[in-house]
Amino acid sequence: MNHREFEAVVREAMDSLPDWVHDGLDNLEVLTLDEPGEELDPEGQGLLGLYIGVPLPERGADYAGELPDVIYIFRRPHLELGLAPDKLRHEIGRTLIHEIAHYFGIDDDHLDEIGWG
Repeated sequence: MNHREFEAVVREAMDSLPDWVHDGLDNLEVLTLDEPGEELDPEGQGLLGLYIGVPLPERGADYAGELPDVIYIFRRPHLELGLAPDKLRHEIGRTLIHEIAHYFGIDDDHLDEIGWG
């Protein structure tokens, strides 16, 4: 899957989310990169995705004029999973939902508890 095809899958996953999710998103960009690189994954964990920003519940009244939060979805780590095309699309969508959950203030421990870790 080349970068353009990967971006299309991420867009499709984004478009398939319910309206209430889209309505709750504010000042957020979703970007695709081939790899996280050392600046985004300094410990070399092989991240599939990453959320960087101020989670929605932590935004106070003074939250204004901020740069957008960013969700990164990484192509090569997904491809390295060696999944069949339909399973790969599912995993890309799952990664996107996982990172959006962080935007909504849901931490990894809670995601693990509900089976999304």
